[in-house]
Amino acid sequence: MEEDYYLGAYWGPRNETALECARRAELFFHMLARCDPTFTQWYRAGRGAPRDLPGWPLRPELKELESLFLKGRNRTDVGREVIEDLGFRLMVWNAKKEATKLHLSCGKYSPWGGPNSCLLYPPRQGAVRERLLRLPVLTEVLTCMATAWDPDYAIVNSTEMVDLIKKRKWERRVGWLTYLSRRLGRLPPLPAPVRIEPVGALGWLLVLSPEPMTAANPEHVALTARVRELLDRAGFIESPEPAPASE
Repeated sequence: MEEDYYLGAYWGPRNETALECARRAELFFHMLARCDPTFTQWYRAGRGAPRDLPGWPLRPELKELESLFLKGRNRTDVGREVIEDLGFRLMVWNAKKEATKLHLSCGKYSPWGGPNSCLLYPPRQGAVRERLLRLPVLTEVLTCMATAWDPDYAIVNSTEMVDLIKKRKWERRVGWLTYLSRRLGRLPPLPAPVRIEPVGALGWLLVLSPEPMTAANPEHVALTARVRELLDRAGFIESPEPAPASE
């Protein structure tokens, strides 16, 4: 059975305006387009989109992205008031069938409602999926995420592996590829065959295997668990749990 892989970058509360988020998104889309041809055109939802297209074509330009982030603000159910501290959201995709989906959540500075994130979901089957789930492409995409969004951490993993490895509700996860920001601490020695590559002055990219890591392979599970344990001892895994809301 095929596992469901995804790429995710995550960071804690960061009070940024729609314009600041748009600058990051503009950089990300332009960098992403150089990783693979399937990333050159994205579409968004909206009434009246051309029937022959997956949606309204997205122009990854600063003003359009700022406008879309402002439209994607979280609002209250009653009164539709903007919830400022929950930031902005944007979801796009690139095809009608076997689509790659991209979810952005940024500008959030509330400790509640989950982290800021940039999530990319490859197709669940097909030739594009096979091309994207190769180490050189994944390395480039994760580097783009780290460069544009400056997350605390980012991973390439399958949901099945996450379910096996994760031990706490609030924790930074380890995957087939894992990016860790330098602001989290100092990396401990890690066992072979883990490869460590710097990502500029921002952080490190850990590559656990040149081949896809699967939850069906006991050796892959054991290596991922071991790396997680070592990083946990070094303070990289535990993520502060939001404090209870004051009454």
